[in-house]
Amino acid sequence: MLKKANKYIIPAVFAAACFAGCKNYKATTAEANIKLPDTFTGSTDTTSIARLPVKQFFTDQNLISLIDSALGANPDILTALQRVEVAKANVRFNASRLLPQISATANAGVEKYGDYTQNGVGNYDTNFSPNINDKQRIPDPVPNYFLGFQSSWEIDLWGKLSSQKKAAYARFLASQSGYRLVITSLTAQIAQSYYQLLALDTELKIINKNIGLQEKALEIIKIQKLGGRATELAVQQFQAQLLRTKSLEYSTRQQIKETENQLNFLTGNFDKPISRDTSINSATLPGVLSAGVPSQLLLNRPDVQAAELELAAMNADIKTARRSFLPSLTLTPYVGYNAFKSSLLFDPGSLTWGVLGGLTAPIFNRKALKADLQRTVAESKVAVYNYQKTILAGFQEVSNGLNGIENYNKFYELKQEELKSLNNALAVANDLYLVGRANYLEIITAQQSVLEAELDLANTKRNIFLSAVNLYQAVGGGWR
Repeated sequence: MLKKANKYIIPAVFAAACFAGCKNYKATTAEANIKLPDTFTGSTDTTSIARLPVKQFFTDQNLISLIDSALGANPDILTALQRVEVAKANVRFNASRLLPQISATANAGVEKYGDYTQNGVGNYDTNFSPNINDKQRIPDPVPNYFLGFQSSWEIDLWGKLSSQKKAAYARFLASQSGYRLVITSLTAQIAQSYYQLLALDTELKIINKNIGLQEKALEIIKIQKLGGRATELAVQQFQAQLLRTKSLEYSTRQQIKETENQLNFLTGNFDKPISRDTSINSATLPGVLSAGVPSQLLLNRPDVQAAELELAAMNADIKTARRSFLPSLTLTPYVGYNAFKSSLLFDPGSLTWGVLGGLTAPIFNRKALKADLQRTVAESKVAVYNYQKTILAGFQEVSNGLNGIENYNKFYELKQEELKSLNNALAVANDLYLVGRANYLEIITAQQSVLEAELDLANTKRNIFLSAVNLYQAVGGGWR
């Protein structure tokens, strides 16, 4: 009666486990429902500088040479490449799990059975059987030799292994987008540092020019003091102004050196001279800096692509976690030679083969599987929010770049007019001073105002270029 009951209890328990697993298998995906605006600034033009290769966007050959050097030597680039290789290997690993795992096996062992065990009594009795020959007599203790192939193959009944492969492939594509993101970021960093260097070179020229003018002014005031037309106070004021301007020279030289070192770091060099032969005022960028429409961010920006692919990978992970509740079927076939005497191992009669199929379903580890599922779902939500954040950040960066270019260009035009007026004011102040209708403080103030305006003009030009570079990066350019 008990045997008859067991005949139905075990299948019933297994069926209940399968049903419980199927109950937990519900289709779930994490989706980012985000609506992008139709335009950035009201323009519906789909032309975007993101499609321009680096060598078309930047026209300075020295800058292009720096970018090319960095692509082959920058540590971040090399690291990103290796991450791609890691992801590629992970794809191959997960793809291999869909195939039988075959191993060449050679093993040998020996076992002494007790006299009062089933195997011990059976082996002893077998040796007296008239149905066996001398080769088939079992030694005591019993050696065991096997040479052949063993395999383990999990049949992908529910697509769990396929989901793992899809997740790995999505992360491989995300690593490629990550590599492109590093290229984009590196290109922007080098361009920003390069234009900063050009601006600092221009500042140094302006400072040196003003040092020369102020030295002449100091000599004049000293002569006027000897002639009784100026006082020691005026001499000290001009001297202080000159010393202040000279201190700016060394501050600027330090900034130049730090910027050169930054460019060397980005290009994988130590103390290589940075070639540049254009000033910030004569450098050029594409005449039309168009951003296209916001939806193009999804196609052009590597960080958006990487976030989207990571979201796809997390959805595949959710499917894998849910399918872990379902039974798994594993086949373990083998074939080879097996004998208890080494001399008989390759005898035709020693050939052996077999196959075992096992169907397993989780019962007592279901809490761990549920926890893993909950963790995966939570991580997928993190991926959704990261995707949304990346798109929002991209839109903001493009908007900042477009407005920065427009506003800094207007600012630059006004600064040019301001500098023109200040130069005229300085000329008038010098003329008035010569005829005694202006004092030395007005000369000093006029000179200082011209110096500050010239430096502001150089910095404004730099900001225009930085805004253009930021826009190029923000729309997803720089990696083609």
